Amino acid sequence: MPRAEHAVSRESFSENALKVLYRLHNSGYQAYLVGGCIRDVMLGKEPKDFDVTTDATPEQIKGLFRNCRLIGRRFRLAHIVFGREIIEVATFRGHHETSQDTESKVSKQSDHGQLLRDNVFGSIEEDAQRRDFTINAMYYNIADFSIRDFAGGMQAIKDKKIALIGDPDTRYKEDPVRMLRAIRFAVKLNMTISQETAEPIKRMAPLMANIPPARLFEEVLKLLLSGQGLDTYKLLSEYHLFEPLFPQLAPLLKQPESRENRFVEQVLTNTDNRINTGQRVTPAFIFAAFMWYPLEERCEQLMAEGGLNHFDAFNLALNDVLNRQIQRIMIPKRFSIPIRDIWQLQNRLPKRYGRRAYQLLEHPKFRAAYDFLLLRGQIEGGKLLELAEWWTDFQEADENQRKNMLNILREKEGGAPKRARRKRKKPKASS
Repeated sequence: MPRAEHAVSRESFSENALKVLYRLHNSGYQAYLVGGCIRDVMLGKEPKDFDVTTDATPEQIKGLFRNCRLIGRRFRLAHIVFGREIIEVATFRGHHETSQDTESKVSKQSDHGQLLRDNVFGSIEEDAQRRDFTINAMYYNIADFSIRDFAGGMQAIKDKKIALIGDPDTRYKEDPVRMLRAIRFAVKLNMTISQETAEPIKRMAPLMANIPPARLFEEVLKLLLSGQGLDTYKLLSEYHLFEPLFPQLAPLLKQPESRENRFVEQVLTNTDNRINTGQRVTPAFIFAAFMWYPLEERCEQLMAEGGLNHFDAFNLALNDVLNRQIQRIMIPKRFSIPIRDIWQLQNRLPKRYGRRAYQLLEHPKFRAAYDFLLLRGQIEGGKLLELAEWWTDFQEADENQRKNMLNILREKEGGAPKRARRKRKKPKASS
């Protein structure tokens, strides 16, 4: 499609992306913008990520840009760094070898058909066939500002359909994460997944177990922190993709009206509202929420089977549940530590006597733990909701009101629990 036949303008693209395109073009290489940025402009959305594809090899790209770093083992990529913005540049991909020879240096497949290494370069036509969805196989040519649509992406946008390029079974086996991407694009773009693309997902969902936990962390953030997390969760559940991600939680969500399901949906609703109004969110809160009821269940199991007190059982359960989840989705320490804080504060927030209430207010994770408690109270009601409302009032009260609240609490509870004093042993008389 020549420039006169489409509405995609350079003004929609990042200045840094254009710099990369022009340097490649002026150095004698083909250079195209590809994928989501073209799709988003055609849908009237503001593009955020700008991916470039070229016939230059990663080493040739690195030779052109001092601010370039090469990354990736599965497929070699160049990242051109402009401060906080990174322009990703990929060499045209070719058809991978069908051999499963483990010694192959350019292409390697697992026994399940998953591509483990794929450094096979080719032409732009081959590259288009290797793209995942038809809406992502449109290329903007910086040489003449034309668009090349290899797989009917324009028609897919008009039909509002998410469709894989090639045989769905084969493409999902090559990379099971494509099933998650189908869900994400369907929700994000308000489209439906075509019948051929959707049909294999439920039966192939177990292949998600083959994806490294570290890779799934980034994918889950894209799914749940998109501002449309609730709709994404419902579609993941419909296609049986939620269970491979959160295997401890999924069995507790079978009843739509269960407290566990209502809790998850409310967490995602609140998160969507915060994202869509420009407020800050942290993945730690969502992960803490998704593992809370498995934690409670495991704690009760340890108390019943091992005769442990609640404190010991809770701490053992905390480690068990977190370690099991990390086997599926690798949670970095910068998030796993706040998750632990949020959970442990749930046991400390009921203990408000004396200076404890003031000390808890000063805890760095108090606000997150309070929000978590309030959410639990709204779902479960009863004493939990009363406790959450008490903390709401305590935060808003002045110093005299706070003292009065603590006095009322002490009288209501019959006085603060006293610690048993340990008797000091008398020193033995020296002989």
